[in-house]
Amino acid sequence: MMKQLYTITLLSAAFAASTAMAQQKKQAPPPMNFFVTSVGMGDGANLGGLAGADAHCQKLAAAAGAGDRHWHAYLSTSAADGKPAVNARDRIGKGPWYNAKGARIAQGLDDLHGDTLELARLGNTLTRVTAITEKGEPVKGVGDTPNTHDILTGSQADGRAFPDAADHTCKNWTSNGDGVAQLGHSDRTGGPNTSWNAVHPSRGCSQQNLVATGGAGLFYCFSPGR
Repeated sequence: MMKQLYTITLLSAAFAASTAMAQQKKQAPPPMNFFVTSVGMGDGANLGGLAGADAHCQKLAAAAGAGDRHWHAYLSTSAADGKPAVNARDRIGKGPWYNAKGARIAQGLDDLHGDTLELARLGNTLTRVTAITEKGEPVKGVGDTPNTHDILTGSQADGRAFPDAADHTCKNWTSNGDGVAQLGHSDRTGGPNTSWNAVHPSRGCSQQNLVATGGAGLFYCFSPGR
């Protein structure tokens, strides 16, 4: 009898442990596939083009333990030198996207950009609380010193490149002097609207001008997959 009770006890303990492990696994947060860069590249809006910006995303993600998948910067470029424009929204996969703390910031491209009236009304969940860095830290915004909520995007609110001939991307992210860059606000505060990706242009492309408008040369990074 004692042997049977001992066996039953062991089986019960094993079952309980297995159940606990299954619950822990089930409750594990999804892997990060979105973040705001914790630091810029230090040369204004000269990011070395899209390739340089992507490499910066990859480097920061790797340092945060998320370098096992590809990362792309959320940046648009203008048509130039015979090359077509690139839309930021076309570089980031289809979603859903989660931040460093496992919070979902958008289910897909439609709600991320508010592609319909209903989705625009509901919006995504990007706020000062959720638009965090790869380290899980908030980005300094309105009311903080310094304010670094300006995020380089070069994009319209729908995530697409501007169709006109004006410069909205600091010469496709290669200039630290001439030109301007379209900016979003990570905290969705200040400016003529509350857009995370299209609020106003920078004063210029130098690091000094980016800082002067409330930024630090930060940008969004998304992982479209492995």
